[in-house]
Amino acid sequence: MAIKRDYYEVLGVSNAASGEDVKKAFRKLALEYHPDRNNNSDAEERFKEVSEAYQVLSNAEKRSVYDRYGHAGVEANGGAGKGFEGVENLGGFGDIFDAFFGGLGARSRPRRRRGGDLEVGLTLTFEEAALGVNRHVEVSRTEVCQRCQGRRSEPDTSVETCGTCNGTGQVRRSQQSLFGQFVQVVACPTCRGEGNVIPHPCRECKGRGTQRHNRKLPVSVPAGVGDGTQLRMTGEGDAGIEGGPPGDLFLFIHVKGHRIFQREGSDLLLNLSVNFAQAALGDTIDVPILEGTVPLTVPAGIQSGTTLRLKGKGIPHLNRKGRGDVFVTVHIVTPRSLDTEQRRLFEELGKQLVDSENNNKGWFNRVKESFSSDSS
Repeated sequence: MAIKRDYYEVLGVSNAASGEDVKKAFRKLALEYHPDRNNNSDAEERFKEVSEAYQVLSNAEKRSVYDRYGHAGVEANGGAGKGFEGVENLGGFGDIFDAFFGGLGARSRPRRRRGGDLEVGLTLTFEEAALGVNRHVEVSRTEVCQRCQGRRSEPDTSVETCGTCNGTGQVRRSQQSLFGQFVQVVACPTCRGEGNVIPHPCRECKGRGTQRHNRKLPVSVPAGVGDGTQLRMTGEGDAGIEGGPPGDLFLFIHVKGHRIFQREGSDLLLNLSVNFAQAALGDTIDVPILEGTVPLTVPAGIQSGTTLRLKGKGIPHLNRKGRGDVFVTVHIVTPRSLDTEQRRLFEELGKQLVDSENNNKGWFNRVKESFSSDSS
């Protein structure tokens, strides 16, 4: 058998707490753990525990016995409670349930609720994502019924008060538990807590107030989106409940790769192949960008692996001004085969390069020898 906790500990008050302090503590905990409001598996047990503690500590006679003899004294005098009678000392058992249902005696009003959000994937080409594009997406969503305008009944008909709950939207259920009779207030099963019924449901929506439709919606994709970007279309989700606002539509962007460009943020990376002559002499070459081509000056004597920059020719920044850059990495291509004339020219060039290297080396040696003779 589980050991009962101290009642003062259960309510979180000291043994010198006033009756009003006990009442406030119980009201707070009862609101927190009531099964109609708390879906945790231990909520009902906690609610029973705080109710039992309150029944004892809110009763001066029972509290006196408990202070002197503890749980044993209370149980010997008839137990902690038979049902939840002590709860009535709150100044009305409805005080707690008012917080749940807006009053036991008043008609329950259907609660306005926001419609659900929807998600749709959208695949774009590399250029569409970089420069922006207007597209359409197909979505299946609930919309307010056009025939009844969401009122759920046939036009020119009215709703009627629920006969099960008399318009309150709530019914009381009682069951016997370990601590006595447990009374629970739940939504009326006939009207589902609304307090009224619809004798003539709308024939279009069958009384639901909404209908599902497939829609093709225009989408304006801004320039600069990337793979994995999420765009929100406000108010394009499911219709709201009882006049509540609609949900949103979220677009998840997937961007295809590109055969030439690689992307890093708003910058584009590009590889450019040049031959020996272009690398040695320099050249002006048309290189691709998103909108076409632009001339790029390759300086004479450039080395393989050097990166050149085209400023402001990259991808537009998402939701702000300006663009990234294009970075062009130069690679010198060695010919795989040569004809007779090409081979002769390369051999002649090779000899000249060797002679030039030797001449430079001889000049350096002469300078070195000159310094050596002066020092001696």
